[in-house]
Amino acid sequence: MKLTADNYYSHETDWQYMSVSLFKDFEKCEARALAKLKEDWQPVSSPVPLLVGNYVHSYFESAKSHQDFIEANKKELMTRPTKTNPNGHLRAEFKGANSMIQTLQADDMFNYFYAPGDKEVIVTGTIDGQLWKGKIDSLVLDKGYFCDLKTVDDIHKRHFNTDVAVPNFIYDREYDLQMAIYQELIKQTFGVECNPYIFAVSKQTPPDHDAFKFEGMTDRYAMHDDMRKVKELQPHFWKVMTGEEKPVACGKCEYCRETKMLTGFVNASEIEV
Repeated sequence: MKLTADNYYSHETDWQYMSVSLFKDFEKCEARALAKLKEDWQPVSSPVPLLVGNYVHSYFESAKSHQDFIEANKKELMTRPTKTNPNGHLRAEFKGANSMIQTLQADDMFNYFYAPGDKEVIVTGTIDGQLWKGKIDSLVLDKGYFCDLKTVDDIHKRHFNTDVAVPNFIYDREYDLQMAIYQELIKQTFGVECNPYIFAVSKQTPPDHDAFKFEGMTDRYAMHDDMRKVKELQPHFWKVMTGEEKPVACGKCEYCRETKMLTGFVNASEIEV
């Protein structure tokens, strides 16, 4: 199936193309990822954090994209109407998003690197024979780099994921894996090897912001290791999707809690934490 802006995020294309978000879903909990993919279950968590990120992204994509996003999500963006304010007003989270936008707009380095790029560019390719898809926030092929825009709670917050050697938000959320995949897909799509950059802006008041590259030895090793992990894990994930193998449940996520059935006793000293 040919990917377009209209079908990129559809479950139909997810059955044909692996993506970074789908891969990470399967890493966290295979049972949950499969249930979402089959549309048998949907998370009940608040959509607001995701909408804040999309609000900021759409602004820097184009004026039309931002206005379309606002129109499509007006109910979630605005407070409930009242007698004194029949139209409601912009929720506090999105007033904060406007501050994030203003912070980035005022930064010369961000404007120099991010603004000239082609926005929301779809890239595809194969990794060990499996189809993959990606969408690049800002791609500057003629200068050999691409940018990804991230909204975070706190850029300098320490993350306590024991599987992460460098406990910052980039490695905790596997953005290094995303950059490695995107670099490979851009190369396959356009024949150009591009350097990845991340621009991050925080949801603090006032917002913090910073720019990150992946040129240090630790960064390069991490991205190389990410590709090795993808090649190692994806055959099983695809077999789970096709029903050839059973999904492994993490036992802790919202899907596992919701569908949990007791099967026996656990020693008090053996509770997983």
